[in-house]
Amino acid sequence: MDLREKAMKVLATVFTALSVLTLGVTSANADVRMRLANALSKDHPSSIVLQQFADEVREKTDSEVSIRLFVNGVLGSEREALEQLQNGAVDITRVSAASLENFAPVFRVFSLPYIFEDEEDFYEKMRGPVASTVYEATIDDGFQGLTFFDSGARSFYNISKPIETPEDLQGLKLRVINSNTSIRMLELMGGTPTPLPYGEVYTALQSGVIDGAENNPTALTIGRHGEVAKYYSLDQHQRIPDFLVISNRAMEKMTDEQQEIVREAAAHATEAYRELWDEAVRKALADAHEMGVKINRPDKEPFRRAVQPLIDEYHQDSTIGPLLEQIIAD
Repeated sequence: MDLREKAMKVLATVFTALSVLTLGVTSANADVRMRLANALSKDHPSSIVLQQFADEVREKTDSEVSIRLFVNGVLGSEREALEQLQNGAVDITRVSAASLENFAPVFRVFSLPYIFEDEEDFYEKMRGPVASTVYEATIDDGFQGLTFFDSGARSFYNISKPIETPEDLQGLKLRVINSNTSIRMLELMGGTPTPLPYGEVYTALQSGVIDGAENNPTALTIGRHGEVAKYYSLDQHQRIPDFLVISNRAMEKMTDEQQEIVREAAAHATEAYRELWDEAVRKALADAHEMGVKINRPDKEPFRRAVQPLIDEYHQDSTIGPLLEQIIAD
């Protein structure tokens, strides 16, 4: 090999090395664009704080990471958004714990009644190891948790009478979430569970197909159920959280520093949401009163005793039992 050939070979080697290095730098510095799906409306507190979350991420990453929020379910239902999260069409989504049960059975624990004492207990437990456990539960399914949101305490409302004790539920057909846990809960309390899609509740109340339902107070106002059901009993039997989840693929696109910014912004969104949600609940109760809804606050202890067999049953479950123990431990 003459001197010229040797020189050309060296130059080719150097060029190849520089090309690989440049490609690596370009990939590392490439802007990250993500799609965030929320099935709720633009003016819902979750949509408001998710936009703040996206804005904070953009600002703190100098626009290297940008998140576009899609609301009103334009990217599909919660179930559809999770499926798109797995195939890469969606990067982040807000979903109910109930929607996550099909991916990780451990999420069923959040449908259990009276596992949180109150709102303060809920936030204290969810900021600790409980959240960390469930955030990692879906990693093998292609996504992981970022933060949680309180979707409010669920209580009973109906068209005929105030609910003061579990005995008052006997003979009443009440709409519940289509979940075995919620169905079993109402059966133990003495009512007749009637699973229905949320969008059918108003008409079912009007027509007498059901006598009532259970949900947080905004169902009375935003859902207009208070136009028909005039008795709301704050027994607060369930507090089922929502979760903000992100695909593993999206996380891998970001640097460690960018990932930390996303996690911090998500935590800030939860704190901002708490204030907005508390105000939304106060307003809903006040507006429901103006609609003529009679609101009572029953003693919760008889309701707790009625559903204790369900709690005991879940304690024996090898998957859910350990997490349940974490939640109810003092």
